[in-house]
Amino acid sequence: MFENRESHARSPAHEVALDCLAAGVRGIDPEHATRDALAVDDDSLEITTDESATVDLAEFDRVLVLGGGKAAPGIVRALDARLGDRIDDGLIVVPEADPAAGGSIGPVAVEGGGHPLPTPEGVAATEELLELAEAADERTLVLAVVTGGASALLAAPAGELSVGDLRRTTRALLDAGADIDEINAVRKHISRVKGGRLAAAAGPATVHTLAVSDVVGDPPSVIGSGPTVPDGTTYADALAVIGRHGIDVPAIRTHLDAGDAGEFPETPDAESQIPGTTHVVAGARTAIDAAAAAAAERGYEPCVLSSRVRGAARATAPTHVAIGEEAAIAGDPVEPPAVLLSGGEATVDVHGGGEGGPNLEFALSAALSLAGSADGAGDELAVAAIDTDGRDGATDAAGALVDAETVEDRETARDALDRNDSLGYLADRNAALVTGATGTNVNDLRVLVVPDWGD
Repeated sequence: MFENRESHARSPAHEVALDCLAAGVRGIDPEHATRDALAVDDDSLEITTDESATVDLAEFDRVLVLGGGKAAPGIVRALDARLGDRIDDGLIVVPEADPAAGGSIGPVAVEGGGHPLPTPEGVAATEELLELAEAADERTLVLAVVTGGASALLAAPAGELSVGDLRRTTRALLDAGADIDEINAVRKHISRVKGGRLAAAAGPATVHTLAVSDVVGDPPSVIGSGPTVPDGTTYADALAVIGRHGIDVPAIRTHLDAGDAGEFPETPDAESQIPGTTHVVAGARTAIDAAAAAAAERGYEPCVLSSRVRGAARATAPTHVAIGEEAAIAGDPVEPPAVLLSGGEATVDVHGGGEGGPNLEFALSAALSLAGSADGAGDELAVAAIDTDGRDGATDAAGALVDAETVEDRETARDALDRNDSLGYLADRNAALVTGATGTNVNDLRVLVVPDWGD
């Protein structure tokens, strides 16, 4: 899975870290997870996740598959395997670099779009998708596919907005360190597909959603900006976000002001009647559980810190390291050999012009903490963090694997962190991890290996 694995696996602790990361990514394979969640018996489709549903296929004349995201092809392959020729038509939008882009999976077209910023190609594909949705009627079953990346890939500018307006706004929000809830509050109110608008376009069809979650806590309204579920935010909320972060895109403010004044309809709220259910087939906890099982198989006691870590990546790293040091020295909260695990969605405040993402910043900050361990408590630890889609931020690296020797010159490392050039520093130290696209995404996965003291 990892390029140059041999050079990264320089100790048993490093090997365990790599094995746990690989197991975590395998555990969220969207095709396998979706196959496990689906069963077809005659005219009955059973969807079994935390929320189950039984769909009587005989009630519908047509079955459409609509949606998008990085993990969408895997879900559609599972749907095609389970339903076969019962699927009549469909379209999903995936990253343009995905090998499936430009082809089809059964009767479902696969079109390429932009990520992390929307593109004209993504807009054109989303327009086609909306046309299919708008042609649905009460005898149509829509199986919506929503995974991480769908927010950028499913791009349909509202009102007089352009794709350029969407790109500038998304870039500004990301650079400002806005969290996912803030970003989505804006996205939902400048789009014709997000915030329940896809389901509204398909009305009166029944819409059942299959999702792979890349957000903390797996709230359906946040995954992919919730195109098929009610929205709890308003134009006023979106205006507050752009004001708080100083987002200066005049066309966006004009549109949001008009919506707040009632010139555009609000997104469907909780009182809206959107028939159907939403099923999360995989999320951050899925990856963590798979990584924990891998740790246990190798004789390490797994300890899950949280699947919901959020906030600035560089700020969360020292706490993770401190817990690892406490385990190494005092056996709390777990006796070594142990593996500490966490997931969630960290952010980066962009102040410099370097290359890096949340997991690379986490790793470099962790390496600084390990190098500064006064009593040697961190000397044996190995710390790894990756974005499970294989691309941390806008980089080609998934993340990094570090230890107490990664940082030799603390001043140089701090400078790289301040310039947001974590990839540059870590690549030079042979610590950056490269996987290529994984075909799935549940955001961050962090592994901290605590071997027996002195091993």
